[in-house]
Amino acid sequence: MNSSEHDAPGQAAGAESDPRYDRGATGDEAGASPDDAVGDTVDPETDSSPESEADAGDNEPSDESSASGEDAAPVAEHLDELRVERDRARDRHLRLAADFDNYRKRTEDRLRQRWDRAQADLVSRMLEPLDDLLRVTALEPESASVEAIVEGVDLVERKFFRVLEEAGVEIVDPEGEEFDPNTMEAMMRVPAGVEEDDDTVERVFQRGYTFKGLLVRPARVSVYKA
Repeated sequence: MNSSEHDAPGQAAGAESDPRYDRGATGDEAGASPDDAVGDTVDPETDSSPESEADAGDNEPSDESSASGEDAAPVAEHLDELRVERDRARDRHLRLAADFDNYRKRTEDRLRQRWDRAQADLVSRMLEPLDDLLRVTALEPESASVEAIVEGVDLVERKFFRVLEEAGVEIVDPEGEEFDPNTMEAMMRVPAGVEEDDDTVERVFQRGYTFKGLLVRPARVSVYKA
């Protein structure tokens, strides 16, 4: 028997004792090496899984929260400054409103006083013609002649109109003029004899008056209509 024959049984025995050649072992167990088994063990100190990193991140302070805490103080100071400025503006507004109200009252009182003085001045001018009228009405009918009464009334009338003219009153007496609806009031229509008389004043029933350009009373007239 040669050496090859003695080695074959030994090799077969060695193959049977080697776990890698164990028929009962699975493919994974037979093909796995010791290094692979060591690599599968997990060291808890060196574990860097996403869950552990997330937990670690939750424990660390947030930069945004610290930054917001630093910005809160300037914002609060700015709000305080805005409130102070608002209070100042409101006080200025109230003072200005009070000053304007006082100015309005003073102006109204001044205008009222001027109007009262103007009326008093007009009344004082009317007193002299009124005195003349009282003297005329005090005449005795038995002793006074008609000429004297007419002369006295005529004097009072002239004085009245002079006072009115000095005060700025103008008479509207448009007989024979073209009808003006702005200063006249047509009381009746009269047939026109000729076409040229159309829309002209035929008669003045009551004279009108204007005061410094303002119509006080329109003239009441009759108008020709063709």
